[in-house]
Amino acid sequence: MAKIGSERGVAGRAMGGTEEAYDIRIARDGTWYHEGSPINRIGLVKLFAGVLQRDENGDYWLITPAERGRIQVDDAPFVAVELTAEGDGAAQTLHFRCNLDQRVTAGPRHLIRVAFHPDRDEPRPYIELWNGLEALITRSVYYQLADLAVEWKGRWGVWSQGRFFPLDQGR
Repeated sequence: MAKIGSERGVAGRAMGGTEEAYDIRIARDGTWYHEGSPINRIGLVKLFAGVLQRDENGDYWLITPAERGRIQVDDAPFVAVELTAEGDGAAQTLHFRCNLDQRVTAGPRHLIRVAFHPDRDEPRPYIELWNGLEALITRSVYYQLADLAVEWKGRWGVWSQGRFFPLDQGR
């Protein structure tokens, strides 16, 4: 794997392996690139995704017992591409499928959050997966969420597993 630069920090020393910067980038649409070319082997992407971690500074790393490599992520490393809803109101449960077939259910362990572009008020919705990793919710899935939205305590949002997730800016 091509590497760009080389570092050896505290985390690298603590785990006994090397710490590098890999020429890998995950685009906003969830496409993984190596040296500027898309990685077309889904099995390889899933393998990399299985060792992906995010540190307390928000940096993304591929971490194995022998190596630790920083990668670039344009927005979120995964994309939520499908939504199914069961029930309604506070008893509703929302299930998401991501681009690499990860599945999560929104609730206390997998939070939905919506960030807004500061200049355009454009929503950027996310679902928390695990270990600080998130999936960007696609526009079509966000529209499905908007169709399910209800008003609660002056906010518009959705329920899942007994938890309310605001979709608005809360003005």
